Amino acid sequence: MGREEQIINERKRKIAELQKQGIDPYPAKSDKKQTAEECSKVKIGTSVKTAGRLVTKRDLGKIAFANLQDSSGKIQIVLQEGETPKNIKDFFKKYVDSGDFIGVEGKVFKTKTKQISILVKKVTILSKSILPLPEKWHGLQDKEDRYRKRYLDLIMNPDTKKVFEKRSETIKGLRDFLNNQGFLEVDTPVLQAIAGGAIAKPFITKYNAYDTDVYMRIAPELYLKRLLVGGFEKVFEFSRCFRNEGVDWSHNPEFTNLEFYQAYMEYNELMKLAENMIVEVVKKVNGKAEIMRAGKKITVKKPFKRITFDKLTKGKMTDEAFKEAIKNIKEPTFITDHPLDISPLAKKKDDKTVQRFQIIIDGIEIANAFSELNDPLDQEERFIEQSKKKGDKHEHDKDFVEALKYGMPPAAGFGIGVDRFVMLLADKNSLREILLFPFMKPEGQKEEKKN
Repeated sequence: MGREEQIINERKRKIAELQKQGIDPYPAKSDKKQTAEECSKVKIGTSVKTAGRLVTKRDLGKIAFANLQDSSGKIQIVLQEGETPKNIKDFFKKYVDSGDFIGVEGKVFKTKTKQISILVKKVTILSKSILPLPEKWHGLQDKEDRYRKRYLDLIMNPDTKKVFEKRSETIKGLRDFLNNQGFLEVDTPVLQAIAGGAIAKPFITKYNAYDTDVYMRIAPELYLKRLLVGGFEKVFEFSRCFRNEGVDWSHNPEFTNLEFYQAYMEYNELMKLAENMIVEVVKKVNGKAEIMRAGKKITVKKPFKRITFDKLTKGKMTDEAFKEAIKNIKEPTFITDHPLDISPLAKKKDDKTVQRFQIIIDGIEIANAFSELNDPLDQEERFIEQSKKKGDKHEHDKDFVEALKYGMPPAAGFGIGVDRFVMLLADKNSLREILLFPFMKPEGQKEEKKN
């Protein structure tokens, strides 16, 4: 019998013993009054009631030390002979293990080493763990295990939690900026009858009620522009999008996009709005207009540098040339005026280029935007040409073209890859580091190391 199996059997035995004594190892109620952080800040001698997961435990006989962890942080608890009731100390020693959720009551004091702690008077088991936590120092180090078992990663690696707090702050910052600019947040369909909105391979599923195939959205773009036709002038959506394509450090088949559209605006004006948004959010999330990347500081300030697509790619007007050329761009930069044939939804600038820009930071494309094409005949022609190039047997979105024929005001639209933006702000080099539960191959099939 292996060590882990012994631990599991021992914990199951404890659960059975508790139940025989009429003690529920998984009670529904807790009497938690303070967080760990709040306990660490109250006046010495204050009585507190808190709860959390026991992450470490040291029993030295007459005194026992343990660390209690909740969403606010950790606090040390102490059970001491002569101070903690004997039955409580004995119960803790016999039935409580690292990994258990417990409730404790006691008074806040300072140990001889000046560490703020709780001198325990009462202990309650709130959830008895069966599987042992990874060892403290060897812990959860393998990246694949960290992604697959994110819950353990969050328990054992405090910095992981900070990444996802930063993700939440980033989304809030983007939303607050647009709300303050008078934009309306909306929701558009995830299941779509036409796989439109971008040149990408969709996920296909079945709508049983109508006995028809539908597609997980590639982008919300065409629905958001329908709202401009309908009379809304400023709209935005945080959308989960799906592209049934490759996976690498900067691509994931399921991802989060923020798209917004403003009527009576063109792409030069939109660049100014985008600059303001990026700078404001970076300041809010990182405390200053800076991004740290591999130990080097990138200053995020207005105005962003501007360079045209053809100068960047030295005349090679292809998407592949673009991806190669941006690798050396570090400071926030607008790449403008893209080729017409790779921009089917953007308004023309001339016969070869469109009014489009992308934002690059540290060699990563984080945003794509353009003056929106609102000429329905031009749009229909481009859709047909796009379908031919893709060898696509599916029809283009005729309803969207019909909507344009009723008239859409001049407008500019902007899309930012939220996942990539968070990756930059959190100084991470893979999207999997900033996705709580990235999709993984079945266990036993190792992922490629680059992921």
